[in-house]
Amino acid sequence: MTQYPIRNHDDAYANGPYIPESELYPARWMKKAAAFRAHMEVEQKARLDLRYGDGPRNTLDLFLPGVVPRGLAVYVHGGYWRAFDKSSWSHLAAGALAHGYAVAMPQYTLCPENSVGGIGREVAAAVAFAAGEIDGPIRLSGHSAGGQLVTRLISGTPLLPGEVLGRIAGVVSISGVHDLRAMRLTGMNEVLRISPDEARAESPVLLEPLAAIPVTACVGLAERPEFVRQNRALYEMWRGFETPLRLMESAGLHHFNIIDGLEDPEHPLCRAFVGTDGWPASPDKASLPSPQEQTTTQL
Repeated sequence: MTQYPIRNHDDAYANGPYIPESELYPARWMKKAAAFRAHMEVEQKARLDLRYGDGPRNTLDLFLPGVVPRGLAVYVHGGYWRAFDKSSWSHLAAGALAHGYAVAMPQYTLCPENSVGGIGREVAAAVAFAAGEIDGPIRLSGHSAGGQLVTRLISGTPLLPGEVLGRIAGVVSISGVHDLRAMRLTGMNEVLRISPDEARAESPVLLEPLAAIPVTACVGLAERPEFVRQNRALYEMWRGFETPLRLMESAGLHHFNIIDGLEDPEHPLCRAFVGTDGWPASPDKASLPSPQEQTTTQL
């Protein structure tokens, strides 16, 4: 268990050694994602490798429901800004598709070829492109580094055009790394190259939300303690603003299986993503949850 103050930041952010059979997950993800894409292509409900920018990795996959989309759901993958692409996560679109949302899954240029700030700008371009393809409300979700990226889209110096930002109806950060200052203390920073200035500019916990967009901060309590702290930090730092906020925590989920709920349309995580769980009761007049409410929502 992580001890505070942290003596070993590399261990504090190491997930694999603390997850049984962690080495099997990447192959499982890729197999499920490939099968899902193949099925969607047969159904003619997949538009793959749509280009949103000039870079080799500036592409996204767009999956379509069997009806006129009720809106756009965007999932941004993690990998500590230095690993993975869109091809491992396609199956996670299943839940939102069942609710009638079109689902966009972008990939981006990784570090060290890119910076964390540069990745944020690429993700913003991807969201803006997808928003031009699909009408209606936009819902964002991201895992790990993706959690930082989606919360950065709605805070600090604007990255999105105003008309796109105005369409965002909700954001779910799953095990997000919201304070980049901690990343500077890991060996990963040899690749990430996060400077003090970039850490301040790109850490959502240090930024002000741009609008009163409902935000769900989600984490598994079987994760490394630093992810639990990072998740709660976003909640605590943004509570002083008008942004409706809630925590979703589960004692039974770790960093690699917490995203599985996005596949199931009835799972609380998926329902939070697409906004069918009744929270907040009135998005235009939602109040912040009380401290008692913050730990009662379970995945």
